[in-house]
Amino acid sequence: MPRSRTVLNRITLGLCGLGATAAGAWLALGRTAWRTAVPERWSALLPHTPLVSSAPLASMRGQGWWTPTVMASAAVSALLLAVWGARQLRDQRLRRMPLPPSQGLLRTRAMEDALAGLVTDLDGVAQCRTRVRGKPRTGHLEAVLRVRLRPDSTPCAVLPSLVEIASDTAEAMAPYGFQLHVRFTARPHRRPHVR
Repeated sequence: MPRSRTVLNRITLGLCGLGATAAGAWLALGRTAWRTAVPERWSALLPHTPLVSSAPLASMRGQGWWTPTVMASAAVSALLLAVWGARQLRDQRLRRMPLPPSQGLLRTRAMEDALAGLVTDLDGVAQCRTRVRGKPRTGHLEAVLRVRLRPDSTPCAVLPSLVEIASDTAEAMAPYGFQLHVRFTARPHRRPHVR
């Protein structure tokens, strides 16, 4: 995910969280703590008063523009949320990448399976999950490996073989830049259960 989108998502979540926290605090305090800080014209915020009185709301609903405006704003909001959600999902995973020299296509799922098979065959590796992300416009390919080690193995024993696999893969993906990220996890040693 691009850094600008990550920052935008965090800012949006933070603002929504602050708004929800302020609304919750206001409701939890029963609106009584705000009585001294609220100007006279904001008397609707005081306790035992509705937030929106029924007379102005009924007069707005009686206008001819009310129903089309509400329906159009709801449709536009739903459409914008659907487009945003689709873009979030679409950009995360690229299914096929063009290979310039051979004019062929690389299926990223096939590359994930091949890398996982190579890593799983190494001594000391119990399991490997692979995720490949590609950006054909920038010419960059990135693989994230989550390698689960056997209890008797260490990352130092497996790392030279992973470096060799990464260099071979980088040679095979010659027109693209290739980067490999590895995350190691280990199975905990089984402890005998005492009953």
